[in-house]
Amino acid sequence: MVFLLIFLTLLHLVTLAMLFIATLEKSWWIWDDLEITDLWYKCFHDNATKTWLCAATNESDWLQSVQALMVLSVVFSSISFLIFLGQMFTMSKGGLFYLTGFCQAFAGFTTFAACLIFTFHRKEILSESRDLSKGRFGYCFILAWLCVPLLMVSGVLYTHLRKKD
Repeated sequence: MVFLLIFLTLLHLVTLAMLFIATLEKSWWIWDDLEITDLWYKCFHDNATKTWLCAATNESDWLQSVQALMVLSVVFSSISFLIFLGQMFTMSKGGLFYLTGFCQAFAGFTTFAACLIFTFHRKEILSESRDLSKGRFGYCFILAWLCVPLLMVSGVLYTHLRKKD
């Protein structure tokens, strides 16, 4: 049981770190190696100065939805971890971690919704006149998709975890 608790805690922290990276890092869509777009900025690589020049992305309703859902998933996963720590010290023996599991599963659902919206509405989100076939999804988008099953599995495991002495 101790190994399950340690595994679940590490899984939670890893998915929380992956959510932070997926939400804040700049690689949701890559046009080429010199131009990338994320949820917040569109960046160009300047070869002369060897730096990234970033400007705010064009706001659209779909982009704001993805931004809000990703921030919500980070918040719910963080709250879930804090609730888990609180339940570890205050819950009676034999209690189940339902609230922690539901918060974690809700974080998984919000991440899933954000990834689906970005997948199906990327043309409106990117609002580019260029051909989308010349670009590809970045690693942050892939990280967000990887978080979905990890969040859901940890949410289910939390709901089945009982507190023992």
